[in-house]
Amino acid sequence: MNQQSIQNELNNSLCYNSDYVTLNKREMPKITNLSNKIERQLPGELVTFIQRAGKTAASQGQGLYFVGGVVRDLLLGQANLDLDLVVEGNAIELAQQLAEINQGKITTHPRFNTAKLQWNKWSADLTTARSETYAKPGALPTITPGSINDDLFRRDFTINAMAIELNPSRYGELIDRYEGRDDLKHKLIRVLHEKSFTDDATRIWRGLRYEQRLDFQLEPTTLKLLKRDIPMLDTISGDRIRYELECILQEEFPEKVLRRAEELDVLKWLHPSLKGNGWLTEKFVQVRRISSPNPPPVGLYLAILVYPLTSEETEPLISYLRLPKSSAQTLRDTINIKAKLPALANPELSPSSIYRLLHGYSLQAVTANSLACDSPAARQHIRLFINKLRYAKPALTGNDLQKMGIAPGPQIKEILKLLLEAGLDGKVTSKQGEVELVEGWISKGKE
Repeated sequence: MNQQSIQNELNNSLCYNSDYVTLNKREMPKITNLSNKIERQLPGELVTFIQRAGKTAASQGQGLYFVGGVVRDLLLGQANLDLDLVVEGNAIELAQQLAEINQGKITTHPRFNTAKLQWNKWSADLTTARSETYAKPGALPTITPGSINDDLFRRDFTINAMAIELNPSRYGELIDRYEGRDDLKHKLIRVLHEKSFTDDATRIWRGLRYEQRLDFQLEPTTLKLLKRDIPMLDTISGDRIRYELECILQEEFPEKVLRRAEELDVLKWLHPSLKGNGWLTEKFVQVRRISSPNPPPVGLYLAILVYPLTSEETEPLISYLRLPKSSAQTLRDTINIKAKLPALANPELSPSSIYRLLHGYSLQAVTANSLACDSPAARQHIRLFINKLRYAKPALTGNDLQKMGIAPGPQIKEILKLLLEAGLDGKVTSKQGEVELVEGWISKGKE
């Protein structure tokens, strides 16, 4: 077979479609074996699992492959224990067999022919190899079973469009049809074809996320296509945009992605008043500092991001992103507390007044205001509430008050509130002091 015939075979194996123009031509790929990297970078128990999985798939006449992020990160020498496996065959059936072997459990999604296998402290996602077509821009794809080449062609960027053979006969061999390894070497984010962002504009957000996480650059043609297709973000549902935003806010440095999004006029497509500026960077750094050693809550990041918005601007954003009830309430609380900052800035404010102004709001909203407000006095009062006042409660209970002769009803709640405020302001410091205070109120009421 001559070189032209080989190239024709390669083009056929990629299921070349004239509607899509691949952005990088390739020569015949050199065979690269990554079995040593697998064994060096993955825990021994996972290596044993994937070798066993490859043998099981081969015994059923199925192909099994590592795909996506785990391949990319193996090549980068970075840890990634999110095992994404593609099966040329039936992913659910293979997962069921592996569950028996590993004494694990599986969760299946027959509609998509995918399964999640969990055993001990590990998990793996198994997906049936498929191809995708888009009826219109922004639509969810129509899925049909396919080959590993089909499956790689449907992916977002070349660095995520590589696979590793796991069947014993070719174990560890890298499949790299789109020069993803070369793009890793040159630190480039490149789409596979010129309609990539048109088909699915969520790839715009993902491209920025990978670019900033890896400290890469958008390849020039890809950058040009991204800018061209920013208006295609209007074809994507708010749910899907919310998911991408949540993924960004789980990055190590999400402010880098948001700054880049503002620079490229992507962020304003989410809302024209949102900023990825130095102020946001400073506040996100503070969020990480107070959250350490735990990852910052996504809701707190989100509250800081929307902090500059007004209530009138926040509501459409909540509606568009279809935020869960708790997240939506956090944003509303954030804006409502911001409206109370002038009162909280009063240096003569009593502890009970601070409590009344902040009680009932979500902790993330209160925390966002403590970080974002400009007034030192307001900030000090909010932190006093976070660190001390919010934990306060009377020593006496409703049952105690009933034993003292107070009838059940609204009066119980009112007395407990007065006791709490008295305690906050230092007017009473013990349970006995509360008893005496209540007895005084009772006596005064009888006069």
